Amino acid sequence: MNSFDAMRISASGLSAERLRMDTITSNMVNATTTRTEEGGAYVRKVAVFQEALDSEMNSYGVKAVGIEADESDMKMVYDPSHPDANEEGYVEYPNVNVLNEMADMIAATRAYEANADTLDANKDMFMKALEIGR
Repeated sequence: MNSFDAMRISASGLSAERLRMDTITSNMVNATTTRTEEGGAYVRKVAVFQEALDSEMNSYGVKAVGIEADESDMKMVYDPSHPDANEEGYVEYPNVNVLNEMADMIAATRAYEANADTLDANKDMFMKALEIGR
C-alpha cells in the first residue's frame, strides 16, 4: 500500500460519513412527520456501507451500498384530535429517536474529522517529501 492508497481510503471514509450525516439529518428533520407522499408516517433511514477491497485495482476503503428503511416499530400516540388519527384515535409517528440520532451524528462527525485529519497528515507528508527534494 502506498501513500496514495491511504489518501483514497480517507477520501472514501469522508464520502461515506457525509452520506451517513445526511441520512441522520433527514431522520431528525422528519422525526414528527406523520404523513408522507408514500402514505403513512416517515420511516427512519439508515446508510449501509461495506468494505471496498479490490487488490487487482489497488482500490481500498469503504463504499456506500445504499440507504435502507429501519424496520423497527413505529410509535403509536393517542391523540384523537390529530388529523392523521386512526379510528381508535392513535397517530402513527416515525420510528425516529432524536437522542439516538444525535449520538449517531456525533459519532459520524468524529469519524469524518478523523478521516479529514488523516488526509491532512498525508498531505503534510507529501509536502515535507517535496521540501526534502529541493
